[in-house]
Amino acid sequence: MRQLFIIATAFFWLLLLGFATTDLWLPAEVEAPLPVADSKAYALSEVARHNSSDDCWMAINGEVYDLSSYLPDHPSPPEVILAWCGREASEAYRSKMKERAHSARADRLLAEYRIAALGP
Repeated sequence: MRQLFIIATAFFWLLLLGFATTDLWLPAEVEAPLPVADSKAYALSEVARHNSSDDCWMAINGEVYDLSSYLPDHPSPPEVILAWCGREASEAYRSKMKERAHSARADRLLAEYRIAALGP
């Protein structure tokens, strides 16, 4: 009877630990970007004009983001992001530097900087 209790207790704690750590091993759900009130769309040629640290736009997954005000707050060195200012950066956003995806928190934060859709 004691062995059954020990096995059941161990199973319970393993199950509880598994539920507690699902955020670490399950892929993050990516929410759709919030719609912008107007239906602006910028071509990649317009995005290319905004390629400096003071004026940094990026096209990511068919959307245009103005990340100028976020650059000082980004956790990695500024050079990492500055290389993608004024460019289509979907693959860079998906893979980061170490071939890892950004977190769900980063996806939510990115949505705050959306300014338009990427147009033709």
